[in-house]
Amino acid sequence: MGLVETGPHVVFAAALAPYATSEVTLAADALPALAPGMLCLADRFCPSFDLWPTAAATGAQLLWRIRRNARLPVLERFADGSYRSELRATWHSRATDRAAIPVRVVEYTLPKVRDADPVYRLVTTLLDPAAAPAAELAALYHERWEVEGTFDELKTHLKGAQVVLRSKTPVLVRQEAYGLLLAHYAVRGLLPEAAVSAPGRPRDPDTLSFVHGVRVLRRTLPRLAAVPPRDRPTLWQHLHAALLVELREERVSSSRGRSVPRGVKRKMTRYRVRPRRRRRNRPVVTVQRCSRMARGMRRPVRHERARAA
Repeated sequence: MGLVETGPHVVFAAALAPYATSEVTLAADALPALAPGMLCLADRFCPSFDLWPTAAATGAQLLWRIRRNARLPVLERFADGSYRSELRATWHSRATDRAAIPVRVVEYTLPKVRDADPVYRLVTTLLDPAAAPAAELAALYHERWEVEGTFDELKTHLKGAQVVLRSKTPVLVRQEAYGLLLAHYAVRGLLPEAAVSAPGRPRDPDTLSFVHGVRVLRRTLPRLAAVPPRDRPTLWQHLHAALLVELREERVSSSRGRSVPRGVKRKMTRYRVRPRRRRRNRPVVTVQRCSRMARGMRRPVRHERARAA
């Protein structure tokens, strides 16, 4: 579980635990990294009566999707279509303070998007519709999908699609996972710097290729190690400036506004997938049929013996 900046795709907080640990439990360990002035976007499995106060206590604003079957009473309707509601404690809530939490609900649909859900429901701590209109919040929530691109960078491009963690103990697995997060932070930390320092006008960091950045850093790191200590203050500045120029050479299209329908992922393998064949209805074999088949096999043998005689 981690917190990712939607702009530069930097993972600035992460929580690791065994496989049986739920995402809601991990979220409680990562949410304290939030700070005032941030807007936290989360999926529909995160909102709960216990987790919402923990995230709101950090001072950050929240915009989380919630399940369609969640009961949210309509207390006041606003002109933009949203309404004031409250989160109420359920029978499985563990919070000691069970007072209702005021929230604002935004409901919208995506009629022109293929395979879209019938209704999307968002809950937010931004209670003033004039400061945060419902249409802007609905458009802003889809920036949450930037985290999926970050997971792809970590699992596929940085680590390698066919490479698994080499460690065999939980402590070493945790160490290796944090090492990958630090390597990803190093690459993603340089890409915004290269985008801002572009000549003319600054570029969007989302238009710089992460794969190209990984390759450039792999080529540059041996050069940094070869610099003698007495020349490092001067040469490292030149290498850093040349590194930023090289990072800006390859550009990609921005992922913002991209729409991809959900689908079942197929396991990555270098072998060709075997085509599925339809199973034909096999005839039912009974004891009587087996006996008739056995008698039919014996007859030719008797006939050949008679001819030989």
